[in-house]
Amino acid sequence: MQTYATGDAPQAIGPYAQAVSSDGFLFTSGQVGLDPATGQLVAGGFEAQARQVLANLRAVLRSAGCGFADVVKATIFVTDLASFPLLNQIYGEALGEHRPARSTVQVAGLPLGALVEIDLVARLPEG
Repeated sequence: MQTYATGDAPQAIGPYAQAVSSDGFLFTSGQVGLDPATGQLVAGGFEAQARQVLANLRAVLRSAGCGFADVVKATIFVTDLASFPLLNQIYGEALGEHRPARSTVQVAGLPLGALVEIDLVARLPEG
């Protein structure tokens, strides 16, 4: 197992890696809408947090030589499924025409009071 980390995404807030790889796949830890520079949740509610989550994940993927086109599975946790249409819009903008498998679940709470958390599985580039 190899670990990946980047200063362009928030540092882990517990005993875990930003991402690990095994057998040709990259597994990211869940990202919430933390600003990497301040370590604080971004202001602006669900939309701002969702956009920051995806920016953080883009940076983590990049640290392993991947991008959103390499993602094969996304798991999304939201505190309110009423945000689902907005989530789909923001997620679609980030991933473009790429359509990996995805699960979205409503949860009672997320770390630091976040409104959305996403983790990804991506195929690592060959070579």
